[in-house]
Amino acid sequence: MQESKVENRLKKEIELIGGKAPKFVSPGMSGVPDRIVLLPGGRIVFVELKAPGKKPRPMQEYRIKELRTLGFEVKVIDSVEEVIKFVEGIKE
Repeated sequence: MQESKVENRLKKEIELIGGKAPKFVSPGMSGVPDRIVLLPGGRIVFVELKAPGKKPRPMQEYRIKELRTLGFEVKVIDSVEEVIKFVEGIKE
């Protein structure tokens, strides 16, 4: 399975629960997560998407740690099953 399939499923599932999952692009700052998930109630979750079994690159790990240190929630998701689990956790 390709990363794009996981990414498309995340976008679809988040929209079904009333949220948005736009691409997160930050010119001049490499390694930022792929999506910024905007949820009802003002919750924000950064999501790094990977192909199944793949891990974040060192610069991505650095950005994930940086965001978490600032208090943001950051998820690394590498399968449709993990997308479903993530969304189910939001709905609870």
